[in-house]
Amino acid sequence: MKKVKLCLTFMLAGLVLLSCNNKKSNPEENKSETASIEKREIWTKDQANKWYAEQPWLVGANYSPSTAINQLEMWQEDTFDPKRIDQELGWAENLGMNVMRVYLHDLLHQQNPEGLYKRMDQFLEIADKHHIKTLFVLFDSCWDPFPALGKQRAPKPHTHNSGWVQAPGQKALQDKTQYPRLEKYVKETVSHFKDDKRILGWDVWNEPDNMTGPSYEKVEIKNKVDLILQLLKDVFVWVRESNPSQPLTSGVWVGDWSDEAKMKPMHKMQIEQSDIVSFHNYNTPQDFEKVIKQLQRYGKPLICTEYMARPNGSTFEGFLPIARKYNVGMINWGFVDGKTQTKYAWDSWTKTYTAEPKLWFHEVLHTDGTPYIKAETDLIKKMTSEANKKN
Repeated sequence: MKKVKLCLTFMLAGLVLLSCNNKKSNPEENKSETASIEKREIWTKDQANKWYAEQPWLVGANYSPSTAINQLEMWQEDTFDPKRIDQELGWAENLGMNVMRVYLHDLLHQQNPEGLYKRMDQFLEIADKHHIKTLFVLFDSCWDPFPALGKQRAPKPHTHNSGWVQAPGQKALQDKTQYPRLEKYVKETVSHFKDDKRILGWDVWNEPDNMTGPSYEKVEIKNKVDLILQLLKDVFVWVRESNPSQPLTSGVWVGDWSDEAKMKPMHKMQIEQSDIVSFHNYNTPQDFEKVIKQLQRYGKPLICTEYMARPNGSTFEGFLPIARKYNVGMINWGFVDGKTQTKYAWDSWTKTYTAEPKLWFHEVLHTDGTPYIKAETDLIKKMTSEANKKN
């Protein structure tokens, strides 16, 4: 009996030793187990404000080269246009602009991640040469729900954003078997550029609760926002698991943010998960200032990542002085008139235009680089120069 007990004791000790040795012999496995649990936390107010204090006053535009109708045409190998990008970002630099918000697409990653990263790096090199940082947008709920790689359609005459596409498309959004692909796109892309100082930040999802209005509402699915609410929570986690040094954000765009109790679940989640708070405003200067005051209660830096729709009262002269007063970063919609045709208003989907509008909706420069309204470009130059003058 004593011999049996002794044997059992030695066997137990051997198993413990074997188990310990196995753990020691697989350090990478143990390391990956730990890494999978760790992810970067949401920045505190102090962290966010420290980061913001190191930035200049951020002024720039949502950027797509005038030669591209959408994100796919901008980035695909056959239509990527570094020469034109260099020229247009040179014009932006001359105005004192120092940031561009630029859209990516999950299908580009599915097609050829290495090629996408090569072109992203080329874009960042050009932008950096012009002292411009980039805010990349990973997903977008606006316009055409059926994106497709390859040659993109020609612009529909006189129509605002007639070829812009959603990311992910409707089919991928409804098919959870595609979510691992989306996770791969997010994690690999962010990880590849996670310490790149040329990148200002990651705008995780543009207008996630946008149902596209009269442009595509007949083909939108009714549960689109519900699906995105769940997926967006995951996307924030995926980005944080990539441990980026740059901040994350997702901008709120339509709603009442004066009271937490009145806010939609989507907007609450966007703000809670964002390191810095971003928002859109295409209304009057009075409304713009009201929204700034509503969002100031979060105590984090504010960046308006879309504004400037002249007929609405959203203008450079109306908004920039208010933004400077409250130290809000400003990224207007559109830069050079081109294939997106956003000089036409949103109502061009329901109203027939036969020539360009007397008053442009968006855009700052003509295709040849001359200002649409010189007083606007003079104001941008003056205000950015005064705010960011070298000591």
